[in-house]
Amino acid sequence: MRVRHAVLIVVLLAVAAPASAHPAPFSYLDLHLRLGRVDGALVAHAIDLAHELGLPSPDQLRDRRVVDANQDRMFALVRQRLRLVAGAATLAPLVDRVDILADRPALRFTLRFAIERPPDSFVIRAALFPYDANHQTFVNVYEDGALRYQGIFNATRSSVEYFPGTAQGTLAVVRKFVVQGVRHIAIGPDHILFLVGLLLLGGSLMQLVRIVTAFTVAHSLTLTLAVLNVLNPSALLVEPAVALSIIYIGADNLLVTRQSRDVRAWIALAFGLIHGFGFASVLREMDLPRQALGWSLFSFNAGVEIGQVAIVLVVASVLGAARRASETLGQRLVYVGSAGVMTAGAYWFVQRVFFAGGV
Repeated sequence: MRVRHAVLIVVLLAVAAPASAHPAPFSYLDLHLRLGRVDGALVAHAIDLAHELGLPSPDQLRDRRVVDANQDRMFALVRQRLRLVAGAATLAPLVDRVDILADRPALRFTLRFAIERPPDSFVIRAALFPYDANHQTFVNVYEDGALRYQGIFNATRSSVEYFPGTAQGTLAVVRKFVVQGVRHIAIGPDHILFLVGLLLLGGSLMQLVRIVTAFTVAHSLTLTLAVLNVLNPSALLVEPAVALSIIYIGADNLLVTRQSRDVRAWIALAFGLIHGFGFASVLREMDLPRQALGWSLFSFNAGVEIGQVAIVLVVASVLGAARRASETLGQRLVYVGSAGVMTAGAYWFVQRVFFAGGV
């Protein structure tokens, strides 16, 4: 008898649990890009709206009279928490109407943004219901009726930059990611020092071109594989490996002799594969536009290449001038520079292996 009672209690609890569980409300934002304007629709759950309006029950929003009485307050909330940034203009939506959905406890707001001309790019910002840390807004962007972008906004991510599939949008992607590529190589001391180590021994213009080209081809390959999630090793392995590559190139410079064959292009090719994974970790943080992924990857690589060429021109010119002034001075620069490269690489290796939180 007791067993039967226990089974009955378990069954009742199982049936009652779904009825008492608090639903997880979501919002849905659809934006349609058309010539000269952006139209949209926002579907918001009655639970969230009732909380913002201070209504005792979300079921009250099934009543048209209650919706009409609170319409202005809901329109103001949507205009306040949803924005479209196009160039220097920050636009709030014009809310045309609100409808009660028959198939679910939610309301749909019909939106439009007044844009004078199609933007090169724009930023969508939506922090609709910040009272709920678990709230999510599902975003869909359409161009000419075709779905071009899908994303999710939450407590930690409330904006995205979108590049339309136009010539202007493509140019905006190229401008942004070329600059980011140049910037990344400029602020990445480990990548710069690896390049400097490769250049310390000097050489002809063709030798230097082969070295830089090999490095570019290698890091472009692994950068692409990592961004596409084909091959994505952990930063805990990649970052120490980058440091080891710097130590190696410094040591190789000190061991090479005049009769040795110049294998720096092969070294650049091998270690460039590792450096590419390092570049990828930065690029992923930039929220790549999926609708223009190829252009963003190409542009970032082009920017890195521009930065590398600038470094090569400066370093090669300084080292060449030193060698022309004095062969002894040039040789000392190789020794001192290589020792400095090894020291920096060893420091980064220890830091990244034993103090990974500081990376």
